[in-house]
Amino acid sequence: MTVVPRLVLSAPSSGHGKNALAIGLLAALADRGLDVAGFKVGPDQVDAAYLGLAAGRPGRTLDPRLVGTERIAPLFLHGAAGAGLAVVQGSMGLYDSLTGRTESESTAAVATALRSPVVLVVDVAAMGQSVAALVHGFRAYDEQLWIGGVILNRVASSRHEALLREALDDIGVPVYGALRRQDLPSVLPARRHGVVPVLANAAEATRAVHRLGEAVTATVDLERLLGLARSAPTLGVQPWSPQPPAGADGAAPALPPCTGRPVVALAGGPGGSFSHAETAELLRAAGAEVVTLDPLADEVLPADTRALVIGGALPESYAEQLSANRRLCIAVAELARTGRPVVAEGAGLLWLAREVDGLPMCGVLDAIGSIRDGLVVGYREATAQSDSVVGTRGEVVTGHKEHRAVLIPRAGQRPAWSWPGGAPEGFVWRGVHASQLVPHWAAYPQIAARLVAAAAAAPATVPAAAGSSGVTGTGSGGVTATGPAGVAAAGPAGVAAAGPAGGSPA
Repeated sequence: MTVVPRLVLSAPSSGHGKNALAIGLLAALADRGLDVAGFKVGPDQVDAAYLGLAAGRPGRTLDPRLVGTERIAPLFLHGAAGAGLAVVQGSMGLYDSLTGRTESESTAAVATALRSPVVLVVDVAAMGQSVAALVHGFRAYDEQLWIGGVILNRVASSRHEALLREALDDIGVPVYGALRRQDLPSVLPARRHGVVPVLANAAEATRAVHRLGEAVTATVDLERLLGLARSAPTLGVQPWSPQPPAGADGAAPALPPCTGRPVVALAGGPGGSFSHAETAELLRAAGAEVVTLDPLADEVLPADTRALVIGGALPESYAEQLSANRRLCIAVAELARTGRPVVAEGAGLLWLAREVDGLPMCGVLDAIGSIRDGLVVGYREATAQSDSVVGTRGEVVTGHKEHRAVLIPRAGQRPAWSWPGGAPEGFVWRGVHASQLVPHWAAYPQIAARLVAAAAAAPATVPAAAGSSGVTGTGSGGVTATGPAGVAAAGPAGVAAAGPAGGSPA
């Protein structure tokens, strides 16, 4: 039985300013010395990253579709352990969901599962007394939902604010703050940069979060909001733990005593990884030593690397920087060639390809990528088509796709997944599992257990990265590497030995 002061920040629809307000609220309270935690409803790891930057601890997603409704409260309690306030930023409108499953996957459903008060952020720029009708409608739509009050955004003037407050007072809805049109400037780094500014501890991201914190401090009644948050009742569930119960499915097998803790490189930066925060926790619980690898800056793999995980938040827009890091591309190709586990999700699949838009990549996969204008987004109920560390053939997982890039071919000779209405997708080759589908490992802890077991069984010697003088690009986008160990990686996909993972177009 755990009590965590908490608020769900939502809105009538997208575009009302709840993202900036949630970040600013966390930053404002953290600046006052309060231990805070931030969460994002849905699969959006970018918003979660900025919430984490503001809070000073990892931001996390709460996605009922990816992890199951029953895990929402336990994952929340795990991520909010020790916090004096947890802020959950909603997705879209309060009663909306990407799949139309309002009763189980909307922000309202998450608020209900967390027994949390909801504060509505309302853009009132073109609204007067109608704000009361709008808020009353949201409150009456589901009488079991706890609408604790509102924050008004884009208020035009003092007179406008007084009119709005009077209208809301008539229906008994508290107003916790009122921000003028210029109070929430568009200061966050461009969305195309994804989580990179946060992971790189970029000054631009830090300044933006600080500016939003100042805006909230000046316009929002923080003490009254804390009072509302502290009125949330006890949650009668146990926090989620990355440690599986003894004998449970997905428990980590005993590692050979001579190996110690195998090193698993997790792609990211100084500020975190491209994976969900729970991924690193699960890998450590399964017996791994997790070391961060920055694919944009590091030229060599961590010492004694036996496995590599490239999470789904790696932005597609950084293809040029990934390609330019030739030494690391060759080290990753050699890691894959020797059979060590390599799991690539989302844009990590592009990094392993032969080339993307003419830029040479790692060449692990005999596939060519191109980034297009249209966005592919949505959930998939996927069935594993090949045995790998991610899934055994026939195993079903739920994942999320959000990408502009396409690969030709779409799948290798051993595809990773299939789902209704789509051709087989992804690549399984030796220890590689690469796909644009991104599952949440907290729902499938066996992935971490299998990966660590495979890493422990892998050879201990680290592939040596070639010097810059030993790397040349080929006309087909591959690389030729001759390093100190005499390793040669040549051919269209950049890997000699038994050849890369290829296949026919799906």
